[in-house]
Amino acid sequence: MQEERTRYSDEELKEFEELIRGKLDEARSELNYIKETLSKKNDSGTDNTAGTAKLLEDGADASERENLSQLAARLQKYATQLENALIRIKNGTYGVCIDTGKLIPKERLRVVPHTQQTIEAKLKRVS
Repeated sequence: MQEERTRYSDEELKEFEELIRGKLDEARSELNYIKETLSKKNDSGTDNTAGTAKLLEDGADASERENLSQLAARLQKYATQLENALIRIKNGTYGVCIDTGKLIPKERLRVVPHTQQTIEAKLKRVS
């Protein structure tokens, strides 16, 4: 009988670490772009000459700023989750379900590398 593994090997953890670092770099890059875009949008320039058109534009700008702010908040949360996953890799708890203590399948970790639950545990929590 094969013993059920309770953690991933160092080689496997290294693979996940590389995957997570790549996703973290992407998230940070996107976050920086959004922050730059938001700071440019706040700098409206000097052409405050057109009345009604300017008001409509301001409304659209406010809506776009709100959307960008929400996206930035989601990206920040995602980046933090990825950083936490890197910490779990370092302390050897990465890939272990916080509810069942079983290994989370590699396929799931490749798609959602910051997850702390097997899909079964997550579905139980939702229902």
